[in-house]
Parts: sequence; structure tokens; C-alpha cells
Amino acid sequence: MKRRGLLLIAFSALLVFLSGCNTLKVLDPKGPVAKTQSDVIIFSIITMAFILLVVYVLYVYMLTKYRASKAAPDYEPPHDEGKTWLEITWTAFPLIIVIILSVVTIRSTNAVEAVPKDYQDQKPMIIYAASSNWKWHFSYPEEGIETVNYVNIPTHRPVEFRLYAYGPITSFWVPQLGGQKYAMSDMVTKLNLVAEHEGSFVGKNANFSGEGFAHMEFEVLAMNQKEYDKWVDEVKSTASELTPDEFQTLLDTKFVGRKTYSSTHLTFLPPPEGEHAGHNHGDSAAKSELDQFQIDQPGAENSGGGETEHSGHNH
Repeated sequence: MKRRGLLLIAFSALLVFLSGCNTLKVLDPKGPVAKTQSDVIIFSIITMAFILLVVYVLYVYMLTKYRASKAAPDYEPPHDEGKTWLEITWTAFPLIIVIILSVVTIRSTNAVEAVPKDYQDQKPMIIYAASSNWKWHFSYPEEGIETVNYVNIPTHRPVEFRLYAYGPITSFWVPQLGGQKYAMSDMVTKLNLVAEHEGSFVGKNANFSGEGFAHMEFEVLAMNQKEYDKWVDEVKSTASELTPDEFQTLLDTKFVGRKTYSSTHLTFLPPPEGEHAGHNHGDSAAKSELDQFQIDQPGAENSGGGETEHSGHNH
């Protein structure tokens, strides 16, 4: 009865795991960056499964070969000094496995950090993605427009997301397009992605950052270049401008829906890069103004009640 209960628990756990397989978006890539990472994940799983298989086979073999026998109580087995080839084998194989995984990891990491190989002859489209409690702001400097909680991109064109935060550290992640990268308040990090399929993809904050963490999802809508240009023209002709007061209201409001503007906040509040970067890299007056703006707005505080995490780290 006890064994039957354990089997039932194991079977139930397996059903729960399999029912959630449709959420494994990382294994359903829609771009070259995500494809590279998906291949590495699958390769790692196969490698680990092979190692487990070898271990289990050896385990059963040892249990069978060296199980208790009916020998006399005073029986002493012959002394064995050991076998050199066995010692070389169990030392060399793990070393080979580590080397293989290291090479794969280093090569794939370098690949996903750069513009994908087939798109290096194209100029990347730059989009600034800034997080605040608890929303995402997407600024298009080339188009001169801005969106909140959704971002549209053209397919088959490299996109360079430049990430930073108004408040606690967050993590920008679109599982079907690529891996995550942190967004911080005093510097800009870059993430290169390409969408090779049209469609709607879920983006999220992959770093727990407080009470509104669960609400920090956004939509990435990939469309062909013609539809993208049409959308940009429509935004420019119909959306209102983003003023400093409106942007401050956005930062003050914890949860907002989708918003669209025909201008960006980059003109009156530049991102923390170049002369506006933290760590005393740039102009002190501009940095002081940026720091004061972040201190004055509520999104600069960690909603979890702890210390603020947005400071410029003035060493």
C-alpha cells in the first residue's frame, strides 16, 4: 500500500509537470538569439541525461556484481592494487565533459551578446526600454515616439534594446526572442534581438523587484516592415506628446495600461549613458539633475520597504 501511494504521488507530479510544458517558451524560439540559447539548453539536457544513464547503469552493475554472496563468514576477497586504465577513465571523462560544456557556453554567450551573424550588415534599430514601478517605457529615438507596456518591432531587422531603470533593478526578458538582461538606474545595458516570425510574444521582468513584480509583463508585437512603418505614421499623427508632467505622472502611478505618445522622454530626461551616466562618468551638473529627478519621484524607492536602489553610486 505504501509503495502504491508513492507511485501515485510520482505519477501525479509527472502529470503536473507535463501540463506545464506549453509554458516552456524558451524551447519555442522565434529568432536567432533564442534559437542559439534553445540549442544550448537542449544540448545540456542531452548531455546530463547521458551522464545519468551511465551512472545508473554502473550503479545496477555494481549492485549485481558485488552483492552479498553465500561465501563462508571467514572468506577474505583477494587484494586488488587497482587498475590504471580505470583511474584514467573516471578522471578523463568528467574533464572532457567540463571542457565541452565550457566551450559551448563561451561560444554561445559571445554569439548572443553580438548582433546575430546573418544580420550584421544591417543597422540595428535602437529602442530604449526603461522600467519603473511597475511598468515598462519604450522610447524610439529614430521614430520620435514612445509606448508604455508594449513594444512593436519589425521582423528580420536587428533591434538593440538599451535598458535602464527608474527604481529597483529589473530584468528585461522576452523568452521567445532571447535571454534576459538587467536594467539598472545608473547605467545602460544592451540586448540585441531579432524576430524572424510575425506574432505576439510575451515579455516580462525576470527579476523579483517588489510587490508589483507580477504585473510587469508587456507585449512584443513583431510585424513586417510595411506594417511597422504604417503604425509609426499612425502614432505620429494621432498620439499626444509626452510632456515632463505627463511622464512624472506615469512614474508616480504604480499601475497603468498601454500608453502611446508622439514624442519621447529622452529629450527632457536622457538615459544614464555618456555624459549622463552614473559612477561619476559624465557631466556633474547633468548627473545631479538626473539624480534629483529620481529622488523626487516615488518610483525611485524600493516598494518592498527597503533601501532605495536607484542611486548613482557616487564613489
